Amino acid sequence: MNKIILALAFLTAPLLASADDHTRIVEFWKCELKEGKEASDVEANNKKWLALTRKTAGSEAVNSYMMTTIVGDQSKFMFADVYPDMLVVGGGTAGVIAALQAARAGCRTILVENGSMLGGTMTVGGVAFPGLFHAWGRQIIAGIGWELVTDTVKFDDGRLPDFSIPTGRSHPRHQVRINPNIYALLAEEKCLQAGVELRYYETPVKAEYTEGRWSIEVVGKGTRMTTRCKQLIDCTGNGYMTALAGYPVLREDVIQPGSLMFKIGEYDSRSVDQKLLREKYEEAVKDGRLVLKEFRNRIEGLLQSAGNNIHHISDADSTTSAAHTATNIESRTTLLETLRFLREEVPGCEKTKLLSMQPETAVRETYRVEGEYEITESDYTSGKLFDDAVCYSFYPIDVHDEHGVRPEHLSEGTFPTVPLRALVPKSSKNLLVAGRCVSSDRRANSALRVQASCMAMGQAAGAAAVLAVARNTTPLEVPLKDIRTLLAEHNAILPEANA
Repeated sequence: MNKIILALAFLTAPLLASADDHTRIVEFWKCELKEGKEASDVEANNKKWLALTRKTAGSEAVNSYMMTTIVGDQSKFMFADVYPDMLVVGGGTAGVIAALQAARAGCRTILVENGSMLGGTMTVGGVAFPGLFHAWGRQIIAGIGWELVTDTVKFDDGRLPDFSIPTGRSHPRHQVRINPNIYALLAEEKCLQAGVELRYYETPVKAEYTEGRWSIEVVGKGTRMTTRCKQLIDCTGNGYMTALAGYPVLREDVIQPGSLMFKIGEYDSRSVDQKLLREKYEEAVKDGRLVLKEFRNRIEGLLQSAGNNIHHISDADSTTSAAHTATNIESRTTLLETLRFLREEVPGCEKTKLLSMQPETAVRETYRVEGEYEITESDYTSGKLFDDAVCYSFYPIDVHDEHGVRPEHLSEGTFPTVPLRALVPKSSKNLLVAGRCVSSDRRANSALRVQASCMAMGQAAGAAAVLAVARNTTPLEVPLKDIRTLLAEHNAILPEANA
């Protein structure tokens, strides 16, 4: 049996009428029966091969079709082996949208997530106010991400902000508040409806690009498998897949603090002696029982947050299991000590209850990829319209440190954009990134990393990857107008001059 060609199924649609309408990678193998063998023998062996391959790849999307090459001659035939088009790694803010865009546009798509649910920072991290979709009186980010957000609000009987009210320098006025658990449920439902194959509790450990496709080795609970695909999208937030594939990533010497989101209640704030509270708090900080920099607005701000409570966790890191473990332990230790302090030392807070706590610390900053273009602070704050712009972004420059955060707002009428080149790791083939690890300098990244912008980047990456699959080329070789057309068909808002 000899391999004769690598092609796309849409070129051989008449031969693959039994397959669905998705585009896909196909390997064709030329075969001839040996003496004494029947076609049934080949079919039986092919079934065994297919079962083994599906088990190894961990995907039912692998198929094999047997076809005669000469009408009436059963001794000569060929196999067409079909593999998934696309692998998206990371089921967070960007990854969900990238996978949905790819699947809705007809690609066989696998979404790998090392956790137990979709949504990332918005769900397990509890940052359930996904950035800004509006700027200066108009909506600039829509598409699949906006669909998911608004469906979540509607399902939960929530309300959208009044976007007609100018934000001024108070951008939270336009933050959409959502129920993170409903978001996770709807994200999963939409992925399944679109045909996305979800694989939880799995982590890639090897990535190689050979013969025009990726080979990704993945380990999980009781599994170890290799998936082959044409396009790979890194939505890990850490640039993990980019680094695994051997492309450069960048990191600051000191990274921004993360946030543990939680809710406390059932204390009587009216009965709390503020002077005594401050004295006891300062004493606890001096004794080392509490850490000053872990409180964004000191203890007074924590009690005044009305259930939207946050602890700042220094150098919060999620790039390795050891670092992520240490980050989460530190955040939970901090919370426990805070609860003990309130209940045991502050009159009026003896009955303080922990109403909820997110399972993970939300991480702001780890690695960024070195892309074909790096978005600079100047690009962002000037609202540079790139020739290859695929989406907008909007948020203040938002660098957190041990003192908290002092947002630096954009000038009125500024609409930052994201070029496709910033989503492509430098010198890579058939690899895209989307989300927090976008190629950018630190200050630009502090604004780009918010969820609405990550959703827009995810959809853009998904669209570029789909067209690259369909045309057997790389994302940067796909005409920009075609990417923009596909995005518009899925309700994305496209950057334009004189916005």
